[in-house]
Amino acid sequence: MFLRIGTFVGYQALGAVAGWLLSYRADSHVAALWGSLLGAAIWFVLDGMRAARTLRCLRSEGAFIDQRNSGVWSELLARAGRLYRSKDKARAEAENRLQDFLSALQASPNGVVLLDKAHCIEWCNQTAATHFGLDLGRDLLQNIGNLVRDPGFATYLAARDFNQELLLPGRHNTPSRPVRLSLQIHPYGGGRLLLLSRDVTALERAETMRRDFVANVSHEIRTPLTVLSGFVETLQTLELSDSERADYLVLMAQQASRMQSLVDDLLTLSRLEGSPIPATDTWTSTRDIMRRLEQEARALSKLICSDAPAQQLHFDCQFDGELSGGASELQSAMGNLVSNAVRYTPAGGQINVMMCLLGDGQLFFEVRDSGPGISSEHLPRLTERFYRVDRSRSRETGGTGLGLAIVKHVAQRHGAELSIDSKLGHGSTFGLLFPTMRVRATQ
Repeated sequence: MFLRIGTFVGYQALGAVAGWLLSYRADSHVAALWGSLLGAAIWFVLDGMRAARTLRCLRSEGAFIDQRNSGVWSELLARAGRLYRSKDKARAEAENRLQDFLSALQASPNGVVLLDKAHCIEWCNQTAATHFGLDLGRDLLQNIGNLVRDPGFATYLAARDFNQELLLPGRHNTPSRPVRLSLQIHPYGGGRLLLLSRDVTALERAETMRRDFVANVSHEIRTPLTVLSGFVETLQTLELSDSERADYLVLMAQQASRMQSLVDDLLTLSRLEGSPIPATDTWTSTRDIMRRLEQEARALSKLICSDAPAQQLHFDCQFDGELSGGASELQSAMGNLVSNAVRYTPAGGQINVMMCLLGDGQLFFEVRDSGPGISSEHLPRLTERFYRVDRSRSRETGGTGLGLAIVKHVAQRHGAELSIDSKLGHGSTFGLLFPTMRVRATQ
């Protein structure tokens, strides 16, 4: 500021000196005054030019360097430049943070939709677009009520009571493959709305399975308990002969055995789901497995066909080697397949059990029976817990409805594949294919 005043005074002084020197009259002091005024005018003109250049620089969106300027205008331009660059940097950082935030929302497994006051879409991520069938390029700024046509959603949006979430069918919902969405709206600044959606199909399916499982377990246990209670009451209240009492005790033992089998299978499933994957350094002889399977199968067949023609059982172990994994799990899975064949094959029928090594080094275990077979619509659900093709027949044979579920879990834990091939009236074939890494030949 002092430099600016000094420059102004200097121009006046130079003008006054020039006017005095160039005066040809006696009134030289008047000439000096006019020279001083002319110097001041020149200073104002030059200063106005510098101000104009500074203004042009400020209007040029960031070109804050002008080599012709100096003094206060140069400093003003430099300070404005630093301020502009600082704000530009802050704006760039804010833009980057916004992009990072939108990228995080884009990566969210939940759907996110930003709505304005009029319920028009300002932004949404790809998950929300999939949930509601939106086109990110076409549907922006469109009213969400015109795009999501579910009546329940329209009522939810109009009521503006967003304390509870809303469940509605998903875009690809069908009776055979239900899809369920959960969504909730959260108001935020300026009357805008944040719509969050998530696919709860798996959760609802798991909840349904849990309810069905509890109901099935309760039903399966209630039946033998009711029978046992009836027999106990009969034994307590009626005078029975020794033969009648013996018959009742046999029936009671059968029902107790049925409950014990159910509890054992439930514990087996629980243990399989909660334990680590079996190691690959524990080996079991394939011939030992087949020998135990044959002993159990023949004992069960003799019990079932005590008063009928015996079943024809054939066991063929074509691979003399070892299989790695949990020995008890492998025996349980293969034993379930064999016992199912024995239970459902009529007296005089044929059951073939075979184990062999395939050309690619994988081990194949197969159980083939000549039983009644299974209709094709039942095959996809056979490994579900408590699923039975014929409930009355299953209970007659002593099945719990958990055998194939156990087989499936054991197969998954050992990296094996369970195959089922059956046709109504033509028997059934169940197979387990074990990977090469779990098979080795005997040294």
